[in-house]
Amino acid sequence: MTMKLGIMQPYFFPYLGYYSLIRHTDRFILFDDVQFIRHGWIERNRILKPAEGWQYVAAPLEKFEFGTRIAEVRVRNAENWKEKLLRQLEHYRKKSPYYHQAIDVVVKAIGIDTDSITELNKNILVETCQYIGIDLEIDVFSKMGLVMDEVTHAGEWALNITKALGGTEYINPTGGVDIFRPEQFAAAQIKLKFLGNNLSPYSQRRAVFEPGLSIIDVMMFKDPVQIRDLLDDVYYL
Repeated sequence: MTMKLGIMQPYFFPYLGYYSLIRHTDRFILFDDVQFIRHGWIERNRILKPAEGWQYVAAPLEKFEFGTRIAEVRVRNAENWKEKLLRQLEHYRKKSPYYHQAIDVVVKAIGIDTDSITELNKNILVETCQYIGIDLEIDVFSKMGLVMDEVTHAGEWALNITKALGGTEYINPTGGVDIFRPEQFAAAQIKLKFLGNNLSPYSQRRAVFEPGLSIIDVMMFKDPVQIRDLLDDVYYL
């Protein structure tokens, strides 16, 4: 029996390519047992500005020391960030045909009672995938208690996790090609593939298309069937 595995850090309302990876794998692991890197995609993502260009939406974080694992990072819920995020989305109301549906998804996604950035982002994936119609079998690495081989370089995390779970194929985004040693996967009889999304333009009801924005933007302008078509607009390396 084949089992395609995807592994990513837990991103905040990620872009289409992230969801393409979920859609084209059988099991998805949120890898949260490594150092948190500030100002990446774990705490924020991009949406349209009201007039032109893009802006960030974000979850504010409590202070933490350098070297803190993603699993230990906490959201600063004392700040009313959820209301701020929803206000940032209000400008979509005028132009977006699926504004109300998208807002309903966002409210459910951020409505979880947690201060864990991992759990928040996991719930975001669960709610958005359910709306879009993507099957999602998801685990959080730090809670799995996997017994696996020692990791000697960055590319071995994916290899050893796939081996421990009995996976037959590992799929990674195209941006991570250089960290892997294909001969190690071949020796373990695990197929290694790299998946990219073409990020084809869709109507944002403005003159200049802004590519690679959060799934929030896509949900504003496309229904679930159309979103799934965009998720299948992929290529492999």
